[in-house]
Amino acid sequence: MSGCSNNGIKLYSSLFTTSYSLFTTAYSQTACSQLPTHHMHRYILEPYNGRNSRFTCPNCHHNRRTFKRYIDTQNQTYLANHVGRCDRADSCGYHYPPRAWFADGGSGGEWRGSWSGLPGATHHEPRSGPLEPQHTNHFDTLPRTYIDTTTKAYHHNNFITFLTKCFDEATALRMAALYKIGTSKHWPGATIFWQLDINDKLRTGKIMLYNPADGHRVKHPYNHIAWAHSLLDRKSGSQKVGKIESQEDGKQKLSDLCGLPGFRTKGFNLQQCFFGEHLLNTHPFKTVAIAESEKTAIICTFFYPEYIWLAAGSLEGLSRNKCRVLKDRRVILFPDVNGYDKWKLKAHEMNLRLPTTNFTVDTTLERIATPDERTRGIDIADRWIEQIRK
Repeated sequence: MSGCSNNGIKLYSSLFTTSYSLFTTAYSQTACSQLPTHHMHRYILEPYNGRNSRFTCPNCHHNRRTFKRYIDTQNQTYLANHVGRCDRADSCGYHYPPRAWFADGGSGGEWRGSWSGLPGATHHEPRSGPLEPQHTNHFDTLPRTYIDTTTKAYHHNNFITFLTKCFDEATALRMAALYKIGTSKHWPGATIFWQLDINDKLRTGKIMLYNPADGHRVKHPYNHIAWAHSLLDRKSGSQKVGKIESQEDGKQKLSDLCGLPGFRTKGFNLQQCFFGEHLLNTHPFKTVAIAESEKTAIICTFFYPEYIWLAAGSLEGLSRNKCRVLKDRRVILFPDVNGYDKWKLKAHEMNLRLPTTNFTVDTTLERIATPDERTRGIDIADRWIEQIRK
């Protein structure tokens, strides 16, 4: 593998350069040209607050709730049922913003019109009661001891098995230790990507299932993604979290740790952070690289050790709130091949909102990706893996 890796690095090292370009104010003017000035910050996409804050997309009708609706922050109500954005940016791309709705004759509050313009769209009535505010200083955390309890049993972890095939066992275990990768029983072979923030607070853990042979996520017969905080459930006054416990017999179970003072799961107030954020304290002056997926960030630490690699979690995972921890840093964004345009705009936005941080976007995939690679939606790690596994 070592020879293959060196050849791959020599072959592609000249390709992995970064570029930086600033947008003119024309973008901001275009984006808001149809929306009255007093509306510009009044309407926002509803922040995640559990499953009931997501809906069925009126365009792709995906069986998961992938649709975020816009809310009116003045009176805490939804706009029309079809005013929002689908999280499946690559495969669906539906986005009907407030400015377009107002231009089409919409007006504030709930939409009471016909669904004839959206055949087959699923109608979800809004939840009763006020919506949660977009930002809050308070958020809940999980016991830090969960990490220690799950960072083992790697022979049952499909993702670690895949890393071992790509590199070697020692390298895979070093990656697992660096990012505190956990093993889950939620599905046999599942992986937990813990979100440990810069202050060593455990926000949550994303649980996913991978194919150990090719490293692809298991999406059939459904997309295998779950969240640790959502699996913590109160029943008859006790919390059941056995599905994410360690797989080693005789060890302490996560359910034994749930009686910690001040810990609660009901009404859990989640604020996500970057995956890998805990690494920022280890190298305060190192350039930060951000990928979309946790898998990409982990693999790229091998090929680009000069960076601290974080993951946003998705194409939509970059936010001002998350990026505050990057103050005074140089940051390079590495979007998937089909996310370049969106993250280029996001870099421009973050440079304006966080002026002491320098955001740029790597252009490698945008320049060299083939039509087939664009169809497959590859990321920068996929190119390296293809080289070392040839």
